[in-house]
Amino acid sequence: MRAGVREKLLKLVPEIAWIRDEELREKVVSTWIQALKRGGWEPEDMARLPFTLLIDEHIVSFLDHVRAVVNMTKRALDVSQEIYGDKLSINEDILLAGALLHDVGKLMEYELKEGKYVQTKIGKTLRHPFIGAALAYLNGLPSEVSHIIAFHSHEGDHIKRSLEALIVNKIDLLNFELFKVKGEVISSGQDDNRENSIEQTGQGG
Repeated sequence: MRAGVREKLLKLVPEIAWIRDEELREKVVSTWIQALKRGGWEPEDMARLPFTLLIDEHIVSFLDHVRAVVNMTKRALDVSQEIYGDKLSINEDILLAGALLHDVGKLMEYELKEGKYVQTKIGKTLRHPFIGAALAYLNGLPSEVSHIIAFHSHEGDHIKRSLEALIVNKIDLLNFELFKVKGEVISSGQDDNRENSIEQTGQGG
């Protein structure tokens, strides 16, 4: 494990500590660290990396987006438990792990090239949901977490999502749509003039 990376990560993403199961929490941390290493990033780079290439990179960072999704997910869970009680069976640790890692694949989907954030070769062919799901699997996370990651975006629109995956999907999409309504979205699809510097689909998550 790279010296200092773990400490920086936990400081930047304190929500990781919300996962109660220690083994699960450590696997989430190791997945983050592997993604950073494979992508060639340092933890602090996440505060500059855009959360989507469909929105001006200076508007919302990857780090802020991840933290927003996790915090909104936790609050949605709290309200659901308070109001609905045992009418819904939601695994809190699995939900939080999936929310924390839903976009981890973007650390391998994006790269900084000639001063511009663009898609990597693997990002153009697999996209971050599947990259992230593979990273989670390689780090020993339960298939339920990989399911959330793999199907949190439009790739999961035609399958039956788990309750946890459904929650992350809706909250992630909401975070993108807020800026779409605000008029910050650059494009709703791939623009050939941008040489693949934006995502291939309309959903930024």
